[in-house]
Amino acid sequence: MQLTTLIAALSAAGITTALPSVAPRAEDAQDVNPFLGKNYFANSYYAGELNQTVDAFLARNDSLNAARTRTVQKTGSFVWVTSVAGLSNIKTTIDEARAEQRRTRKPQIVQLVLYDLPDRDCSGGQSGGEFTSANGGLELYKKTFVDPYAAALKAAWDLTFAVIVEPDSLGNLITNQNVPFCANASSTYEQGIAYVIAKLQAPNIAFTSSRPTKPHFNHQLAADEFAKVVAMAQNMTGTRGGAKIRGFSTDVSNYNPYIADPRANYTEYSNSYDELHYADSLAPYLTNNSLPAHFIIDQGRSGLQNTRDTWGDWCNVRAGFGIPPTTNTNSSLVDSIVWAKPGGESDGACGPTINGVLAPNAGLWWESYVEALVVNADPPLAPTYTKRW
Repeated sequence: MQLTTLIAALSAAGITTALPSVAPRAEDAQDVNPFLGKNYFANSYYAGELNQTVDAFLARNDSLNAARTRTVQKTGSFVWVTSVAGLSNIKTTIDEARAEQRRTRKPQIVQLVLYDLPDRDCSGGQSGGEFTSANGGLELYKKTFVDPYAAALKAAWDLTFAVIVEPDSLGNLITNQNVPFCANASSTYEQGIAYVIAKLQAPNIAFTSSRPTKPHFNHQLAADEFAKVVAMAQNMTGTRGGAKIRGFSTDVSNYNPYIADPRANYTEYSNSYDELHYADSLAPYLTNNSLPAHFIIDQGRSGLQNTRDTWGDWCNVRAGFGIPPTTNTNSSLVDSIVWAKPGGESDGACGPTINGVLAPNAGLWWESYVEALVVNADPPLAPTYTKRW
């Protein structure tokens, strides 16, 4: 799955503000960084996957990297909801986040990815979904996936949600119109994402969109496409001010550094040679289209720089865990650094091998890869010497 997100190669995502006893006005909520003052909720599913990594390091008497893996288990990351069957993961996550909020008395921000668009992953082909345009997939997507997804989040009014919507979707419409499958999916993508934006309007939900994977795409074309889809969502709600997004996510499931050091050779032609410069360069085009220039940036696998031969290498690149989630971004444009892609879940049966073994299919666990993420983390992960999750 080729993902460098606009929140991941163009997705519309929901990020919420904390819900006080009196709901804020929509215009006020739109100006608040929803991550400020929140604990990044660490979901148990990903933490459970990492237990085998802890055990693998301990089996080699590597207590330091086992302890570093325990730190990853406690780091807030996104839960990917990718099918109708997977909607049950939302309830589990909400229940756990509420329990953590009661236990710690700290407000939690729950991070989710909404990812089941018809004709999904039209250019990469590694992460095709369960719906197709040819078989009435758009209506099924709306009624059986988006509607219950939105209802679950709206009902959990005591939590804040950050939602990445359909990574690698609208970006494909900008950069891959030469791919017939993507060209034919254009209307479905636009209508589907506009419907999501319209349905996710709530005081406790905020959302962003993500960028195309190709670094040299036309900023104006991207901003125009984003504005078109937001306008479609506004038409669905029946009011110009009735459908808003918080901003955009970048680098979802990709490997670009927040601040390049040093700058990679293959970026010499681009002013967007790292994610911070990308946000800076795209922002004026967004504001000129009356779109919010707020960003969240995935750095979950961006800790090891300059391991690629070309910018287009996207699949299971040699990597390390990157900057941990934080609102200390040194940029008024960037709400938060996040970990969107669960490190260790394969991008697809592609990319380099490890010890001669090729990666498994998209979404499946690749133990050797996550161990490398721990070892190669930059900044190095602080160890947590406690019992397993």
